[in-house]
Amino acid sequence: MKTQRLISSRIFTASFIVLAGLFASQAAHGGNSVQLAQAEPPKGKPVTIRGKISAVEGQNLKVTTSSGDVLVRLPQDVRIGGVAAAKLSDITSGSYIGTTAEKQNDGNLKALEVHIFPEEGRGTGEGHRPWDLTPGSTMTNANVEKVEQTSVEKVQGQMLTLKYKGGEAKVFIPPGTPIVKNVPGDRSLLKPGVGVFIPAVRGDDGTITATRIAAGVNGIMPPM
Repeated sequence: MKTQRLISSRIFTASFIVLAGLFASQAAHGGNSVQLAQAEPPKGKPVTIRGKISAVEGQNLKVTTSSGDVLVRLPQDVRIGGVAAAKLSDITSGSYIGTTAEKQNDGNLKALEVHIFPEEGRGTGEGHRPWDLTPGSTMTNANVEKVEQTSVEKVQGQMLTLKYKGGEAKVFIPPGTPIVKNVPGDRSLLKPGVGVFIPAVRGDDGTITATRIAAGVNGIMPPM
């Protein structure tokens, strides 16, 4: 019996030491494990902010939009990407793209912009849905199945055949359509004068919190 009590006592002591070490380590690192478990995406009504950064104020961006200045809060872990210039010739069969477009009388789409995803971004937001760039605009993220020269209402351009899970779309790219590509980015891109596209949420108190940021590179204004 004494031997069993001694073994149990040692097991309890060892367990206590291990637990104490875990809590001490957690405290030394600011309780990261607890914080990660409790981390939640910001909640609120989805809003989209488009404009140029006018000021960086701590964890906030002041963005000048078409309707005035807006203050946007930046969570510590907000995703930031860059948007750089690209060419129509960069789009080939097999490319994965996103395009904001408007439906035409023939049932096809006319692109308002096209953004090219890097290969590691393939599958991002795949599908076709309403968008808010202009009234009635749509967003299609899909694989390019075919690229062909064509003319629509006497305008020469390229017609893209796009395929996504559950559907297909044809998108006409007229001359002058903004073409960009998504590139890696970080907080160093966030400076006054930089164009940004920010999906965000508006909380009950009116605070706007970014869920993602696309920032223009070398003067590019994200056209999405």
